[in-house]
Amino acid sequence: MARRTAGNDAGVIPAVISVSVEAEASPARVFAVLTDWPRHDEWMVLTRARVTAGDGRSPGSRLAAFTGVGPVGFLDLMEIVEWDPPAAVAVRHAGRLVRGTGIFRVLPRQGGGSTIIWEEELDLPFGPVGRAGWPLLRPVCEALFRLSLRRLADLSTD
Repeated sequence: MARRTAGNDAGVIPAVISVSVEAEASPARVFAVLTDWPRHDEWMVLTRARVTAGDGRSPGSRLAAFTGVGPVGFLDLMEIVEWDPPAAVAVRHAGRLVRGTGIFRVLPRQGGGSTIIWEEELDLPFGPVGRAGWPLLRPVCEALFRLSLRRLADLSTD
């Protein structure tokens, strides 16, 4: 993912997260499960996703993902900006709370299987409070992302 610099649109320094896990499944199988948007609730922690425009399999398609419990949570509005099966899918987050870019990469492993990489480059909400809280929130986000990827890897082997 191309990194933005501190001179981006709003002068905001982005928060960066990158996690990866190994999967026994092929890149094609992992990518198929990863991009089956209605199945996100099966592997992505506390998140349901759906296609809101386009086919969900090409640049310009739009997605909406709700993360939370019951009615308490937030809506993440996204647009697919890169579609390169089975290697990568990238989105631009354009919601009120979540803004920035995210990419999933699925790389073949020598001897079989895949490495799944999830990278996010996000503009932190809540100004100085968000920046101050990021050092505490980042490890929690990384743990939840890693848990989600482990669940995706397991689901892909079914």
